[in-house]
Amino acid sequence: MALADLEARIASAVEAVAPSVAAVEALRLGGRGRGPAIPSPSQATAVVTDRAGYLVTNQHVVDGAAHLSVRLADGRELPAEVVGGDEVTDLALIHVDAVDLPAARLGDSEALRVGQFVLAVGHALGLPGGPTVSLGVVSALARPLPGSDFVFEGLVQTDAAINPGNSGGPLVDLGGSVVGINTAVVPFAQGVGFALPIHAAQRITDELRRTGRVVRPWVGVQIAELVPALARQVGAEPRSGLLVAEVVPRSPAHRAGIRPGDILTSVGPFEVRTVRQLLESLARFPVGSDVPLGFRRRGEKLSANVPLQESPEALPPAH
Repeated sequence: MALADLEARIASAVEAVAPSVAAVEALRLGGRGRGPAIPSPSQATAVVTDRAGYLVTNQHVVDGAAHLSVRLADGRELPAEVVGGDEVTDLALIHVDAVDLPAARLGDSEALRVGQFVLAVGHALGLPGGPTVSLGVVSALARPLPGSDFVFEGLVQTDAAINPGNSGGPLVDLGGSVVGINTAVVPFAQGVGFALPIHAAQRITDELRRTGRVVRPWVGVQIAELVPALARQVGAEPRSGLLVAEVVPRSPAHRAGIRPGDILTSVGPFEVRTVRQLLESLARFPVGSDVPLGFRRRGEKLSANVPLQESPEALPPAH
């Protein structure tokens, strides 16, 4: 591709998504001692995902805000309300009283490839004027966020610059489609930012719109992936399942007879070899349903029906 063609595609992608990118101001009240509360505004970004006035941003943007306002691409400034938020994925859905908004075109984050060009679009540093754009590549897929055990859905890692104020803005492919929601940057690193894949964001915001919160199924096991070194220790084939390291007392798995040392191999009809596969498979079943878990114990293939409970914590240490 000639450089001029690449430039044209970048410019066209920005023109396609820019009308859907909004600036968010979150006003928090803070003060010292018995003095008066002092308004403390912060700026971020949101993207219109529904013409009926729904926008997606980050949960940390809206958390604790006494007042939210949105400045749309056409210059209108409107108060916004929080429909719901999810701390696990740092995603929030907000709403403004407006119709026929220019909703962004959503892409296919499952089709992303490491090395492809992406754009981070947002109101970096809260500077006046339109959104800023940075160009980079998809650096990695299905990443956990450093400093945590895992993120519910694997994150898209990119070297497209994500600066303060970009939070909640779209990660865009060169076709102008949103493939992720920018969520975090590692302050001690250079060129390392993260975005929640849009396929995960869509499912979460759909649930937020219906119920205002995300309900996650839980069975009560702490697991470890069978990487080659661990597989050798337990006498199993690498990547042949998930090792049960711990079972939470009185949890559904405990009552169903799952024990530490068992190797989970399936959830219903779905094989599980990674944490992500386990979480995504469990999410296919409603809380309250009985789900057959396939597992191996000392080489014997077994199965147990496990009733799914709602996760007792926002970010459970066990699944």
